[in-house]
Amino acid sequence: MAVNTKVTLCGIGLDNPVIPASGTFGYGYEFAEWYDINILGTFSFKGTTREPRFGNPAPRIAECEGGMLNAVGLQNPGVDKVVSEELPRLAACFHKPVMANVSGFSLEEYAEVCEKLSACPQVGWLEVNISCPNVHGGGMSFGTEPAAAAAVTRAVRRVTKKPVIVKLSPNVTDITEMARACESEGADGISLINTLMGMRLDLRRRRPLLANGTGGLSGPAVFPVAVRMVWQTARAVKIPVVGMGGVASAEDVLEMMMAGATAVEIGAANLRDPYACRDIVLALPAAMERYGIKDLNEIIGAAQTWEKM
Repeated sequence: MAVNTKVTLCGIGLDNPVIPASGTFGYGYEFAEWYDINILGTFSFKGTTREPRFGNPAPRIAECEGGMLNAVGLQNPGVDKVVSEELPRLAACFHKPVMANVSGFSLEEYAEVCEKLSACPQVGWLEVNISCPNVHGGGMSFGTEPAAAAAVTRAVRRVTKKPVIVKLSPNVTDITEMARACESEGADGISLINTLMGMRLDLRRRRPLLANGTGGLSGPAVFPVAVRMVWQTARAVKIPVVGMGGVASAEDVLEMMMAGATAVEIGAANLRDPYACRDIVLALPAAMERYGIKDLNEIIGAAQTWEKM
């Protein structure tokens, strides 16, 4: 059975919906040493801020059953070096539009970084991570208060005509309220979920395993939470949803899409196996055949019509 894996995300076509998630795929060329990354739909590169960031002190990654905790701290060389060095290097090995992941600690920083990245022809989408602390708002994350999320979306929307996808934190009471706030200010899409806050302790040292204390939980343990939030968000907004959180197989991709995702990001699996995304792309047609799926577009939101008896 011939199958169609092509989808369209915010007006840009993808050969398949598989997207390595930001922070797990570097700037792409690192993985190009292992396989031809043009097999991917696209990928979201490392979260970029205005100034270079060295990240949090080590240890900043801790394994746990069902996943991992990380507190990397947005380590990146800063937007100017990304534009002048990282993207030209990427262009030599990736020939599709790339998703630029943007982080910031003020509205001005978000706008400035987005404007600079938007000017790069390689950048197809701006994925705006609003899980950063608002330094002018007492340190609370932009992604935990609808008005703050709306303000970031509005600031970014003013400086670019390229698709803006806002990446939401799951550490909120009502994810749909956040999504609607972003949609109301011009977001073209929503991506979710970012990591869940967690902690592990070193029993011998009687202190947290991570130097930061807490970290973001990712991996298979969060997959059911992610599916639920994608399902809820897709019902609440009219713009596309990019699903992520614990995705590790072609079947997981299909499940996310049935929940309402147009495309699917894969994060922690890349850290465990550098070939994870390639293998999922290659396995996708056979998985579609097993479930009688001829065209991925037919299953986007297929579970949206389900209602409890």
